[in-house]
Amino acid sequence: MKVAVVGVTGLVGRKMLRVLEQRQFPVTELIPVASERSIGRKVEFKGRQWDVISIEQALERDIDIALFSAGSGVSREYAPVFAEKKIYVIDNSSAWRMDKDVKLIVPEINGDILTREDYLIANPNCSTIQMVMVLAPLHRRYGIRRIVVSTYQSVTGAGYMAVEQMIHERSGFFDLRKFPHRIDMNVLPHCDVFLENDYTKEEMKLVNETHKILDDYDIQISPTAVRVPVIGGHSESVNVELKEDFDLTEVRHLLEQTPGVIVIDNPAENEYPMPLWAYDRDEVFVGRLRRDLFVPRALNMWIVADNIRKGAATNAVQIAQIVSVFIMRN
Repeated sequence: MKVAVVGVTGLVGRKMLRVLEQRQFPVTELIPVASERSIGRKVEFKGRQWDVISIEQALERDIDIALFSAGSGVSREYAPVFAEKKIYVIDNSSAWRMDKDVKLIVPEINGDILTREDYLIANPNCSTIQMVMVLAPLHRRYGIRRIVVSTYQSVTGAGYMAVEQMIHERSGFFDLRKFPHRIDMNVLPHCDVFLENDYTKEEMKLVNETHKILDDYDIQISPTAVRVPVIGGHSESVNVELKEDFDLTEVRHLLEQTPGVIVIDNPAENEYPMPLWAYDRDEVFVGRLRRDLFVPRALNMWIVADNIRKGAATNAVQIAQIVSVFIMRN
């Protein structure tokens, strides 16, 4: 299995290499790809050093699967070129997520809709992935009418420069290299750019991607995305109104039986999901399960996951594992 990782020197690209190793993905040849300034650098994978090459050089190579994490611009330009060469492209950017001809996949939820003809596949946004991982089983059982979600998103979701800005601020240097305001000792109700409707692009991803993944465009979704000075994972406060009434014990049991989801819900012992516990884990954690005080058929929950792993790299590798079956059957 010949696998290219496009954007291999970034936060997600490096994590993809680690996840490929940890999940023992059958890579026989790694093709590390990055921008011009990184060509000639080396990355370590499976105990050996691999030379980083350009995307143009990669197109001349024999590749089975290409994991893209190099930004929307690169994906829009090159992902279709790779796909036309019958290379399975799994794209982590927002470039193709809402394209009607491209499937948006969370393997535990809708991985079964993939076919061997899907050469371009979109990886959802990190915040969307962790939310739908918990809400999908509830939607199947009860139906969802409305979601109110507030996110508390790690600086890692904004890349290296964001992490550096926070670290520099903690050392007394304030250069605002990524965020418009100080992030350390602060909270910014501002993830990605603001749109004409005064919601941010990140907030609208939660709306549009959830509709597409759950295949239900009638769900009402009210999002607020917030950046917090945390390294390790995203957290979400979610209030969900269901179409049918529920028993909270049944809800808890349903989530406990959901692959990829771990319930941590013991307030009496101060046990609930936190980024500290989710860091470098592939599971999505949920807790603080409780009925809404005033809205019938509604409940509150707290969802946490490592945004670089399940929110990006791990989800992409899981998709690659599905695709690898198509390749091996050829």
